[in-house]
Amino acid sequence: MIRNLLLILALACSFSLLGQSIDTLVVRSAIERQLVTYPESTLQDIYKSFYQEHFGPGHIISDTASARRYLVRELSEMGKIQSPYFEPTGSQGDYIRVYLSTVANNLITAERLLDALIRSANSWQEPTVSWLEKWEAIVSIIQANKMELEGFETDLPRLTEAAQNNQAVHHSHRYNEAYHPHYRIVERSIFESELKPTLK
Repeated sequence: MIRNLLLILALACSFSLLGQSIDTLVVRSAIERQLVTYPESTLQDIYKSFYQEHFGPGHIISDTASARRYLVRELSEMGKIQSPYFEPTGSQGDYIRVYLSTVANNLITAERLLDALIRSANSWQEPTVSWLEKWEAIVSIIQANKMELEGFETDLPRLTEAAQNNQAVHHSHRYNEAYHPHYRIVERSIFESELKPTLK
């Protein structure tokens, strides 16, 4: 018990020495929340959530026309799926997952969501801490708190290699099968001022 406490304190100190402070308690709480809300989550899904917070939606937008076509196609194929309207990414909630159920239920238009997505990508600024540093901190927090994740030992080397290359990943097969996620990533201030008021 004392050894674990000292390890956690040491981690907290080491993470504060990075270019940007990483609050271990906030990160742990975010991971625990994901595992309660989405118990089929794997390490890959945690990676994806924190990656989205770190990089925003920019990695998925090559051009506006393609983004529009993909959104329209996904809306036509998703069917009637129960999902939340929105949820934060990572631990800070700098970016929000806005689910396509908001469009399917006529709360916002596809064009409005697409516009928010593109402006969110354009407003992204590179964080002071690298993604690899942040990922290693997240993994250390998971290990220090003995969080149980299916396939952790198998997923870790692959995801660490992805982090070294700033590489995005898809949701895990387990997560997709259980939850069928359909959403777009929107920067928090844009979401709060323009989209959230229509979702109350």
